Amino acid sequence: MSDIELVSTEPATGAFLWRGACGNVDAEVTEARASWPAWAAQPLSYRAEALRRFANVVRARGEDFADLIARETGKPLWEARGEVEAVMAKVDTSISAFAERTGQRRLDAQMGSRLALRHKPHGVLAVLAPYNLPADIPNGHIVPALLAGNAVVFKPSEKTPATGAFLVDCYRAAGIPEGCVRLLIGGPETGRALSEHPLIDGLLFTGSARTGLALNRRFAEHPEKILALEMGGNNPILVWDTPDLYTAAVLVVQSAFLGAGQRCTAARRLIVDQRLADPLLEQINALIDRMIIDAPHADPAPFMGPMIDNDAADRLTERFLNLSGKGGRPIRYLERPVEGRPFVTPALVDMTEAGERPDAEFFGPLLQVIRAESFEAAVAEANNTRYGLCAALVSQDPRRYDAFWANIRAGVINWNRPTTGTSPKAPFGGLGWSGNHRPGAFYAADYCAYPVASSEAEQARASIGVGLRDG
Repeated sequence: MSDIELVSTEPATGAFLWRGACGNVDAEVTEARASWPAWAAQPLSYRAEALRRFANVVRARGEDFADLIARETGKPLWEARGEVEAVMAKVDTSISAFAERTGQRRLDAQMGSRLALRHKPHGVLAVLAPYNLPADIPNGHIVPALLAGNAVVFKPSEKTPATGAFLVDCYRAAGIPEGCVRLLIGGPETGRALSEHPLIDGLLFTGSARTGLALNRRFAEHPEKILALEMGGNNPILVWDTPDLYTAAVLVVQSAFLGAGQRCTAARRLIVDQRLADPLLEQINALIDRMIIDAPHADPAPFMGPMIDNDAADRLTERFLNLSGKGGRPIRYLERPVEGRPFVTPALVDMTEAGERPDAEFFGPLLQVIRAESFEAAVAEANNTRYGLCAALVSQDPRRYDAFWANIRAGVINWNRPTTGTSPKAPFGGLGWSGNHRPGAFYAADYCAYPVASSEAEQARASIGVGLRDG
């Protein structure tokens, strides 16, 4: 990567995909700042209609969009198509959320006045997005931000710039002013410069905890700017009190290995009743044996494609070896089946007897297994993390779920569903190192506009009843 241009290649093949010039942070922010007032002055209905046109543009270009996402990320085509569907669905969901979360209110008050509640946009918002869902995640910030009346400067991941460019082109084809959605191509230093720019009014970030913590420190000196962080998780899935171990194994596999484990919602730890552990692991291993790991467009369709690049695959290999060095017992080894390409096979490591269990987000198909003697110990182990994004329980006992829900620390808590089963119709965010209490998805409207309370009267009327001498 140079500081002049970015080149994107296909993880599955190494083939050239896209090339683009790196942008100028000052120029992009300045353009957004100049364009924002006219966009903010438009009626909400105008902005909503423009975003509905955007959804129609994506629909018309859907297959090309999915093909590009699949090629650039390596994810299976069926998964990329699902991402495109989510991009389109975000528009109607955001319109509903804006009406519910930021609606106008008028109440009668004293002396013939009234109390009014309205919301205003912040101004220019920066969006920094990751590579794993390179269309859905930034779109989840951009759509509600535009709907609220903000302008956006969007820097896609340097690993998926082509998808970011395609997404922005769809906004422009829908008639959204070019100045209101600016595409900033660049690497990590470009992202840092954007986050520090004095003319942005806030930053919407999804990515690693390391970067999120740095941003949190940076913005501590700027309380006037909004900061929304979503930073991943060390997510647990508990299996307890269930006779259907095949279904439990399916839920574990979906949680841990969907998207080659490159999802912030992916399960990183399987915590299981020690009496169920061996038969459950037998079922999980049988599913992995049947799993197709191949290029995005392969036939039959794969369950998993490659990781994003060889650097990511190499890091995951090192972490697998590190777990083994800390006393973990490999149940299934992480393998690299295609020389020179970032394909990896799912790995399982039993960490029950390990002297140290790293509290980290291992971003890939690597699942730690911990056997628990009691449900209380299992919940305590699930909470043994600085993160708090997602948690899931597989159990046939509703009382277990009640206890799990009451005691687990996470922003998304699922029952007999994968950890990856989140809905755009609900808020999405976590605790601790997983976020800063600004959940996205349905609640994104909350951080894209701020409330303004007004006491109003059509005629000025006032008196002072006490504390004055007679005149």
